[in-house]
Amino acid sequence: MKVHGMTTYARNRIFLFAFVLLLAAVGNAETLCAAITQWPSQYLSGVAPDIRNLKLAAKTRELGFDNYALMHSGVTKSPLWAAEHLTRSNLLSAEGLERRNSFHPEERLPVSERSELRDYAKSGFDRGHVAPNANMPSERAQEQCFSLANMIPQNPDNNRHLWAAIESSVRGMVKSGGDLYVISGPLYLGNTLSQLNGRVFVPTNIFKIVYDPRLKRGAAYYVSNEQGDGWQVLSISQIEKLAGINFFPNLSLAAKELKLMLPDPMEHTRHY
Repeated sequence: MKVHGMTTYARNRIFLFAFVLLLAAVGNAETLCAAITQWPSQYLSGVAPDIRNLKLAAKTRELGFDNYALMHSGVTKSPLWAAEHLTRSNLLSAEGLERRNSFHPEERLPVSERSELRDYAKSGFDRGHVAPNANMPSERAQEQCFSLANMIPQNPDNNRHLWAAIESSVRGMVKSGGDLYVISGPLYLGNTLSQLNGRVFVPTNIFKIVYDPRLKRGAAYYVSNEQGDGWQVLSISQIEKLAGINFFPNLSLAAKELKLMLPDPMEHTRHY
């Protein structure tokens, strides 16, 4: 039988070929399409990370704020990452603000998926900022960064010393060199993980990726969530393998293996 000058067999063959191409495209979506975000200004080239490890993808919700964006996990009840486009002008504005500890649960999240103040009470862990307060250039932005959606259970010594010094070092890079794209977050490595109040997972490690768009390279600070001053610098590709997340989908593997020189964590003068 002819259909518009073409046999049914031929039409079916063309349809089958097109369907195979579609499946191939879906199977390679990681390289053919970028993650969609409502807050592109916080990400390099406006492209958000892709979650490769399907175990991490459950109950995830993107949340945006004035000066950072994050991907929240309703499983760990904390962010998988927080992303910031840091500029010198914003950091200079932030210097004049007095810290106000306005920790609060994130009302945009379902109660069953968010952390509460009582989860951290008497836990022995700090409510550790992922996007730090000292980066926020306005009182509104500062208040937003105290959302518990932006917190992880962090060892107090780590939070107040080594990690605070790493945050200071990154701010110093911006003030002396220019804009940076930063992605920070927790890692949950190993088979035995602890929880606060049976609800909020405690990360084993913490990372902060720093990408310099002028030099076209980046690297990550990588530390254990424990007391001490030990830290490492990993390539973007190395931290992506540990996290199971493609943090910069628009960068090639070769670009991710080029390490940006990161400064030693400097001494800080205030608790961030």
